Amino acid sequence: MPNPSLQVTADHLLKQIEAPVLAPQRGEVLLQIKATGICSSDVHFWKSGRIGSLVFEDDCILGHEASGVVLKVGEGVNDLKTGDRVAVEPGVPCGLCFMCADGRYNLCADVKFSGVYPYHGTMQRYKTHPAHWVHRLPDNVSYAEGALLEPLSVVMNGIRSAGLSLGRGVAICGAGPIGLIALAAARASGSHPLVITDIEPRRLAFAKEFVPSCVTYQVNTQLDAEGNGRAIQKLFGSDEYFAPETVLECTGVETSVCTAAYAVRRGGTVMAIGVGRAIMNNLPFMHISLAEIKLKFINRYRDTWPSSIACLSGGILDLKRLVSHTFPLEQAKDALELVSDTRNGSIKVLVVDEVEATL
Repeated sequence: MPNPSLQVTADHLLKQIEAPVLAPQRGEVLLQIKATGICSSDVHFWKSGRIGSLVFEDDCILGHEASGVVLKVGEGVNDLKTGDRVAVEPGVPCGLCFMCADGRYNLCADVKFSGVYPYHGTMQRYKTHPAHWVHRLPDNVSYAEGALLEPLSVVMNGIRSAGLSLGRGVAICGAGPIGLIALAAARASGSHPLVITDIEPRRLAFAKEFVPSCVTYQVNTQLDAEGNGRAIQKLFGSDEYFAPETVLECTGVETSVCTAAYAVRRGGTVMAIGVGRAIMNNLPFMHISLAEIKLKFINRYRDTWPSSIACLSGGILDLKRLVSHTFPLEQAKDALELVSDTRNGSIKVLVVDEVEATL
């Protein structure tokens, strides 16, 4: 069968073309990708050609939030079989460096990450992937939910690193897909009260429907970062004691990171989950220093897929409502164009392939 794919070129064009179908090598499986979520990083690679040091130097198939079905197993693969439904963990580390040896494989300098040049991603019908880096899905987790495991894993890593506490306040900056997942996960973790911020009122309205117990705050563009931060603090109570111990910053926008620093209480943690500009010049350094605020970062995830799958399978989290639009694989270009314009009101857009693929 044909293998339609969506590629980005080095000169910022989108191409929908037929990609070659590769045979699985030793230790690999050949998958039919059934669902791929579109991430803001896909849009950045299309529009800008780079995120930090990650540069698209030639054509590359996009996509890294994916699930699918095993069509064929390569030599040496014994724990998967044809027909298994799986989620794809897109980063394949070297397994040899000191970071891999330490179990922190997400910091491997030689990781091969799907959808980041030169490693082709999941926005295609057929894709080979190392069997060790796919995870079997339970029967009650759909392909669409399987595609949400990647952004959920990002959030899981951030929450694990931040260390949320039962009954303690958390603020979430940004009501995009990552922020909304962080909101739901913080609620499931027992954090309360919860405040979520955004500049777009429609996203805040969705957040309130998604987690009714949360309080929403529309960022006031007439205020500076300190002004917005202090206004967010007041939503938790008049005394700083009740201000959030943790702020999950899910936008990567410099002004939002600065706002988070003023919103968190002294001695608290700002957990930077969002991906931002390579250089930020306006962080309130002395405020962060004098208040002993911990500014922490994550890079993707490690050992999060099993627990993320358990959260969905066990009903701890229900993320199905985040999927606002679906497009067939042959219309993947339209899906990316929709996501690129935030005025369209999309939350999470999936590219799905409902064809019963054969070899």
